[in-house]
Amino acid sequence: MRSRPVLTGLTMAAALAATLAPGPAQAQGHHGGAHCPQLSTELPWHGDNRAKLQRTIDERGTCSPHWRGGKHRPVAAFDWDNTIVKNDSTDATISWALRHDKILRPKDWAATSEWLTPAADRALTEACGTDVPVGRPLPTSTNDDCADEILQVRGEAETMSGQEAFAGKWNHRRTVPEYAWVPQLFAGHTVAELRSYARAARDEALAAPVGSERKVGTHTVPAYSRYYAQQKDLVRTLQKAGFAVYIVSAGSEPVTEEWSSGVGIDRKHTLAIRSVVRHGRITPYTEGCGGTGVSKGEEIPYIEGKRCVINQEIFGIEGKKAWKKQDWRHRVAIGGGDADTDVTFVGDATGTHLVLNRNKPEIMCRGYDDADGRWAVNPMFIEPLPRQEDAYPCSSEGFTNPDGSLGPVRRGDGSVIPDQEDTAYGEDA
Repeated sequence: MRSRPVLTGLTMAAALAATLAPGPAQAQGHHGGAHCPQLSTELPWHGDNRAKLQRTIDERGTCSPHWRGGKHRPVAAFDWDNTIVKNDSTDATISWALRHDKILRPKDWAATSEWLTPAADRALTEACGTDVPVGRPLPTSTNDDCADEILQVRGEAETMSGQEAFAGKWNHRRTVPEYAWVPQLFAGHTVAELRSYARAARDEALAAPVGSERKVGTHTVPAYSRYYAQQKDLVRTLQKAGFAVYIVSAGSEPVTEEWSSGVGIDRKHTLAIRSVVRHGRITPYTEGCGGTGVSKGEEIPYIEGKRCVINQEIFGIEGKKAWKKQDWRHRVAIGGGDADTDVTFVGDATGTHLVLNRNKPEIMCRGYDDADGRWAVNPMFIEPLPRQEDAYPCSSEGFTNPDGSLGPVRRGDGSVIPDQEDTAYGEDA
């Protein structure tokens, strides 16, 4: 496992003092608006979200009179897909790989995931055939049936005939089989090869017109991607203000690393699903977190898994403790995401909880409830979703339990969040 910097954050007392009383800046910082890194006023944000983010930047960054720097630098962490970039970079890479025959035939489809059903195993075997030798590229650019089954299993967790693709038991707040299956699809490749596919997919998607689509098999998928200008500006401003900025994604790590470089975030600050590499080749196994060890995706950076990865890789907290909410000094100052997979670490943030609205129930319930007054809900910056007509079912089924059942979304004190209306949507972007 790569060694990553361990940060402790500013002390609670110091940051609170910074918000209450002005004071002389230390030598490392410049207190006062004229010299403080500022978010661009030319890029539109919804409501007072820019002000909320700027407040945290001023409270915790180099402009704070209590700025310390070094291992005490404040941390900001963001999800990647549909948070920093429009559309899914992992799906773009799969699309490119399928159109360029880069998926290698496994010896046994069932071995690619511990939860793959016999129905999915049969569907993939029948669609992709057995004529291609094991370990050689499948002709997915011309075999629509094979491409379709792979996309359907990945995207909908079902076969083209509508049968469940995954079954069994897993912790629904630590993994989701169709997410874990993505790096497993690239088993047999080197990391360098997967990086090259990600770069090619990125360059192609960034060059495609906004809103464009393409056919892969018989599926219609997005053809384009864009880095959000507001998020690029936010990352740059945070870095100028002394923050350590990380990406925490439920995508494949080599893929996410190639894309995150486009906003100035290096590999050391990019955390995602980390495949086990043996003899130079990617395997179906992934590294765990919080002392869980190697598995076939039982723990990935997904909901509680993102908290674990942040605690372990950024703050140096080991073992079972990494799964727990930490003290104020060992939590991110700003957390940003767009989906329920991000809700735990975004909620852990001590300064601003940034949410891009994709109508995902738990994170929207918490965002609109705004229990601490520091949640900032924003429509997507490109092609924002329209208003969701029905209220989010926060009081009944907005929360996904570890066993997959649904229940009410609760605040930290145990009280139930009432149903929430959608108020930050496309027309307000």
